[in-house]
Amino acid sequence: MNPAEWLARTARSVPEAPALFRGARVVADYAGFARRAAGIGAALAARGIGPGDRVAIFLPNSVDYLPILYGILWAGATAVPINGKLHAKEAGWIVEHSATKFVFTGDAALSEACGLPCVDPATEAFAEMQGTPGLEAPCPMAGSDAAWLFYTSGTTGRPKGAVLTCGNVMAASLAYLADVDDVAREDAALYAAPMSHGAGLYNFIHVLRGARHVVPESGGFDPAEIMGLAAELGNISMFAAPTMVKRLVDFAQRSGADGAGIKTIVYGGGPMYVADIQAALKVFGPKFVQIYGQGEAPMTITALSRQDIADSDHPDWLRRLASVGKAHSVAEVRVLGEDGTPLPPGQIGEIAVRGPQVMQGYLDNPDANAKALRDGWLWTGDLGQLDENGYLTLHDRAKDLVISGGSNIYPREVEEALLTHPEVSEVSVVGAPDPEWGEIVVAFVVASGATPPETAALDAACTALIARFKKPKRYVFVKDLPKNNYGKVLKTELRERLAAMAV
Repeated sequence: MNPAEWLARTARSVPEAPALFRGARVVADYAGFARRAAGIGAALAARGIGPGDRVAIFLPNSVDYLPILYGILWAGATAVPINGKLHAKEAGWIVEHSATKFVFTGDAALSEACGLPCVDPATEAFAEMQGTPGLEAPCPMAGSDAAWLFYTSGTTGRPKGAVLTCGNVMAASLAYLADVDDVAREDAALYAAPMSHGAGLYNFIHVLRGARHVVPESGGFDPAEIMGLAAELGNISMFAAPTMVKRLVDFAQRSGADGAGIKTIVYGGGPMYVADIQAALKVFGPKFVQIYGQGEAPMTITALSRQDIADSDHPDWLRRLASVGKAHSVAEVRVLGEDGTPLPPGQIGEIAVRGPQVMQGYLDNPDANAKALRDGWLWTGDLGQLDENGYLTLHDRAKDLVISGGSNIYPREVEEALLTHPEVSEVSVVGAPDPEWGEIVVAFVVASGATPPETAALDAACTALIARFKKPKRYVFVKDLPKNNYGKVLKTELRERLAAMAV
């Protein structure tokens, strides 16, 4: 079924329910939201765009984003959302690779370079599209039809286009209700993270339930703005990368805010260290749910529930906080050895997942498909271990494993130990080539104060929690860590820095 059918149904059921917000101001009710999407769909259809075609969205977050997304689906086409923070040349590569036929963008450089029909939402041409007499109903689509072409963040090499079908999108959306949080009409999804990725994927279940959709006036992440909107609108739910959660907590501690009006913060997209989630709980209370997923299995591999995160009396609480929870209701999760054999609890291997939410495959990339999709399972490239109760703990990407003196060292456990030191704000651990050990552990450290902590104190923080051979042999103090547009630390860039230092 076409996901746009959910919007059509909600608009018929509660047409006057407030739908789209720019900050605290209502821009459209559900009837208006659906009318805009239907108009865009009709305008695309009039241009010959329909099933099998791809339409790109290269825009920052805005109240126009969802009507455009649903307009593309209304026409039966496939949406290609591109992170609005990318360079025009990066976006241009995705447009070309996806064989896109039409682009919604306000970027003049992309519009000029791509050679395709483009419409800027700030122009009269876009207003005319929204005002086109709409198609009576969304174009029928099967569960196997492509709905969303999800381009990976591309921390190494070119990004890959994960083909997400209508069935994938709906399975992932309904899993939100089963494993993450309930959604009511009085709730509000706040889009502070890019709508082209995880935050945007959560729109579907909020549309189905007739909830509000709030785009901050800034179009992005500003802790003060978010706290103000939460207090004014109430029942705010949002997706946030761990770095965003940390910034919210830091702001609340400085300002005395307590998170009033925030219902749920779903965090994922990178490791949330135990010390950070403990601090967040202390400031905001039990408002957190963790998810683990990839673009290839959107937001739906495992989830750590609000109850598990808040249950500090449980004897395994700290261990569970360090995990990413249990398999989503739609997912089967295994930890596999190199030969594909499932490993028993406690052993570390590559995480694999299968289920109706897993992508159809990568667009025009048979080699990547052969590597990632084997016997019905998606091999994630992440290392982890399951415990006897089904809780999954991540141990970094397979490529980030450090092998020193023949021993495996997982950067995350070193990072967790270093973050217990009060003078460490952020840290990222990588391996550096070494003629004697093969690799040595190097920690890039961001100090919480003006003066870096003593290395002896950092060594002590490590040896208090992990084996001595795992502690860093070198510390590099930096003002900040390089991150991509989704808040993930670019370990490839850190390795390049080390290589340049060695020259």
